[in-house]
Amino acid sequence: MTAPAVRGALGRWLVLALAVAVWELAARAHGSVYFPPPLRIAHHAYDLWFSGPPDRAFLTRAAVDDILPSLGRMAAGFALAAVAGIALGVAVGRSRRAYALCNPVLQFARAVPPPALVPVFVVVFDFGTPMQLASIVFSAVWPVLINTAEGARATDPLRLDVAAVLRLNAAERLWFLLLPSALPRIFAGLRLSLSLSLILMVFSELLPGTANGIGFTLTDAQSRSDLLTVWAALVLLGALGHLLNTGLLTAEKRLIGKGRPV
Repeated sequence: MTAPAVRGALGRWLVLALAVAVWELAARAHGSVYFPPPLRIAHHAYDLWFSGPPDRAFLTRAAVDDILPSLGRMAAGFALAAVAGIALGVAVGRSRRAYALCNPVLQFARAVPPPALVPVFVVVFDFGTPMQLASIVFSAVWPVLINTAEGARATDPLRLDVAAVLRLNAAERLWFLLLPSALPRIFAGLRLSLSLSLILMVFSELLPGTANGIGFTLTDAQSRSDLLTVWAALVLLGALGHLLNTGLLTAEKRLIGKGRPV
C-alpha cells in the first residue's frame, strides 16, 4: 500500500476507535439498561457466536443456527439478482428502442417498496425460504439492471463502428465492448444491490414462519427483553455490511484497475 492509502486507512480506524470510545464513556456514564457499553456488547457477541471450537472455525452452535442461514439466503438472493440484472441490463441497454420502451416499466418497478409486496409473495410462495429469496431478488435486481443498461448505452459509438468493421460477432461485442464499458456502472449497481440484499434478508426473517437467522434472533431477543443480544445482532449486521462492501470494492478495484480506495 502507498503512504496516502496507509494514512487514509489509519484515519478511518482512528475515527472508528474514537466513536466507540465516546459510545463507551457515554453508556457507562448514563448507566441505562437500554444502551449497554460496546465492550459488553462485544463480549456478549463473542460468547454467543464466536467462542466455539477451532474445528468449527470458532463458531458456536448459535452462530451456525443464526448467522450462516442468513448469509446463505442473502448470498443466494444477491447472486440471482446480479445474474438476472446484468443479463437483462445488457439486453435492454444495447438497443435504444428497447431501452426507451422498457425504461418506464423499470422505473415503476424500482419505485415499488419491496415490503409492500410481501403479501403477494406470501400468497405465491407461502412463508419460508422461497418467499424470503423472492423478496431479496425483487429488491436487489433493479439497481443492477438499470445501472447495467445505462453502462451498456454509454459504450463509445466509435468502438461499435470499429467492431462492425472488424466483423465481431455478438458474443465478441458483448465480451470485448459492452461489458467492459458497463463494468463501472455494474459495480455501482452491485454495491446498492448488496446493501438492499442485507436489508431485505433481515426484514424477511422478521416475518412469521422463520425459525433461524439474524432477523429471527432479533425478534426472539426482543420478545425476551434480551437487549444485549439485540445490540449484538445490530452490531453484527453493521460489521457484515462493512466487510461485504469492502470485499466488493476490492473486486471492483482489481477488475477495473482504478477503483476507489478500500
